[in-house]
Amino acid sequence: MKTYLTPIELQTALALRDLSDPAQGPHAMSLLLADVTAALEDLWGIGTAAHRLSPLVATADNYDRLGYSPDDVTRDSRYSRHVSPTVMLRSHTSSGVPALLDSLRQEMGHYDRLHALPGLVYRRDSIDRTHVGAPHQLDLWRLKARGLLGSAELDRMMAAVVEAVLPAALHPDVQWRATEARHHYTDTGRQLDVLVSQPDGSREWLELAECGLVAAQVLRGSGLDPRRWSGLALGLGLDRALMLRKGIRDIRLLRSENPEVQAQLLDLDPYRPVSVMPEVRRDLSLVLGSEAEADVELLGDRARTALGAESDSLAALEIRAVTPASGLPPAAVERLRLAPGQLNVLLRLVLQPLDRTLTDGEANRLRDRVYLALHRGEVLELIAG
Repeated sequence: MKTYLTPIELQTALALRDLSDPAQGPHAMSLLLADVTAALEDLWGIGTAAHRLSPLVATADNYDRLGYSPDDVTRDSRYSRHVSPTVMLRSHTSSGVPALLDSLRQEMGHYDRLHALPGLVYRRDSIDRTHVGAPHQLDLWRLKARGLLGSAELDRMMAAVVEAVLPAALHPDVQWRATEARHHYTDTGRQLDVLVSQPDGSREWLELAECGLVAAQVLRGSGLDPRRWSGLALGLGLDRALMLRKGIRDIRLLRSENPEVQAQLLDLDPYRPVSVMPEVRRDLSLVLGSEAEADVELLGDRARTALGAESDSLAALEIRAVTPASGLPPAAVERLRLAPGQLNVLLRLVLQPLDRTLTDGEANRLRDRVYLALHRGEVLELIAG
């Protein structure tokens, strides 16, 4: 069953600034985007066509024409933001590719060009210091007629993107790897990971991009003959790429209104930490109606909506335990007035605005707003005065 965005939810989503778009103001993200496309232009000696498209797309372009099956789980409203039965906020910038491929039907001679599709995408995602509900994505598709593009060229593409995001001159110890991955619209799919240092001195592999050879069925779906056309497709998360480039640990800093932070988001120099406000934790004991509701992404999205303009105060949301009514002591079932089939979920909120310290009263008020939005039980346990 699909649920649809309310007019206010849609208006809020469409009003969000696209940090990758220089027309909406200067930001380091647009500089990084320019570096990546310039690196590929230099590598291949071809031009780039940039496409800034509406985030409202046909559901068919977002899913069907890219090879997603009708019952694919990502179509569910738990993960995607639907506006109507046939229109949605794009969940990836790849949704602009079918129309792009359609436009190439009349190209009869030699063709070789890089197409860049950057912008915001809209997902129901978990809340932590590296994820937001509306991240920035960049799709890079090199499309070529009368010439084969294969795995060797894909490897060169990945190497160029890593060098653009993490130049060896600034990150001399950078390492990357490509592992097999399945994508709906590519063959020979790869996941591109980079090895990065953590604050405790350890090193960890993090996903930077996914890529592959453009699948024959996607080309055929736009009337392009796979015997004549070939392509490379790479999807890059711009938020994570920028955080890695500058050494930023909290994704919320990319939209910070702190002047000291904002001044550092006008270039690609290493980030110099600004004083961090202490975090406040609040634990909630919720009653939910079904196992499907005990989903960290769904709960995180509802929490963001409940907090509205203050959602940036929520640094993390974690599920600590999920217990069905049958697994609780009778006294607990009676206290919570749990009905058969309901669940008790222990949830932890980490509250930490980037520009100030919360008082206990403010933290309790935010806690209660989230609690009221998520709780499905008869008994309320509020703590704000």
